[in-house]
Amino acid sequence: MRASEAIPTIKVSAVVLRDDRGAVLTVRKRGSTRFMLPGGKPDMGESAEETAVREVREELSINLEPTALRLIGVFRAEAANEPGFDVESTVFEHPPVPVSQPAAEIVELRWQLLEEPYPADLAPLLAEHVLPVLAQRQPRV
Repeated sequence: MRASEAIPTIKVSAVVLRDDRGAVLTVRKRGSTRFMLPGGKPDMGESAEETAVREVREELSINLEPTALRLIGVFRAEAANEPGFDVESTVFEHPPVPVSQPAAEIVELRWQLLEEPYPADLAPLLAEHVLPVLAQRQPRV
């Protein structure tokens, strides 16, 4: 059992971007084997929304509309790339935008359909919290 209060926590913001099939964009950063949502740590004085917009601009060269961000939730899980740390992420969703290629530290893009099995290389926060919440909210056909 984890005593999460005793585990150091890294705060980040992340954004769910979907394609026309409803698949969720995941990214793999340089030096990592895990796929996660685009996003990252705030700069001094930045709000969660400002962090999300800046990180997507840096990582994907996409300018999101801040007023179009919709809060999905705040989730906590074991950090994917920092052993011994948890990550607490404020996760937003943005309406679909064209995604063409990675920038900055992003080395790979991959789309994850919610109805498909989750690969083992997803970050814990994404696999354990965000994707299950999105799958619950997805309209049944």
